[in-house]
Amino acid sequence: MNTASLEGRAAFDYPRHVVQAVRLETPTLPCWVPPAVFDAFEWCSSDWLTWTCPRGAFRDDTRIDGSDPERMVFVFQTPCEFLPRELAKVHAFGYGFEGEWALAPYAIDEATDELFARRVQPRSLLFLAADNLNALFWGLHDWAHFHNHGPFEEVAWTELQCDLMASHWLVANQQRIGTSTQRLTVLIHEVDQLASRRFAGHAGQAFAQRVIDEQLVVIRNAMSTH
Repeated sequence: MNTASLEGRAAFDYPRHVVQAVRLETPTLPCWVPPAVFDAFEWCSSDWLTWTCPRGAFRDDTRIDGSDPERMVFVFQTPCEFLPRELAKVHAFGYGFEGEWALAPYAIDEATDELFARRVQPRSLLFLAADNLNALFWGLHDWAHFHNHGPFEEVAWTELQCDLMASHWLVANQQRIGTSTQRLTVLIHEVDQLASRRFAGHAGQAFAQRVIDEQLVVIRNAMSTH
């Protein structure tokens, strides 16, 4: 994992076991799916996410296959009473977490709705704890949800937009994450397979595949510059 550190500290005092608190660049990206999928795309401009991981613990050999991300949680850096919470130490290990609270993993959709309804900037409230690549990918995927609100009626399209944003952000932060181009190449193939499976038999399958193919070419080309 790259030793880049944050220029400033969030209000939360990171546990002393956490020696890496990395600012991942998560710039706002275009909407590649039909606009009606979202009722408030980019309601809050995305810019960066604080990602934490215990020293030497990051694994990039976990596959992106649609399974639930393990060892990943969004930790509250300021008190929050309007979202479901669970103890962070139940989901993230090696941090020295004790009484710190985190967003309940089942409440991603609720957080997407409530952050939008209350106009709460996600990074003012949450930071990400994730010690493996699958967890980091889905953390970035959820970060895309938090900044772009939709009714979640077009599930495949909504998930595709967030898959692509997470993939772009992973490549943009390759050096900060410290993973290889070879592993990212495999990851992009895994994302391709996952996104394509969601559209099997879907009325928009052909259009979706064009979107997937076009964006993955852009993402693969970007890997050569990082």
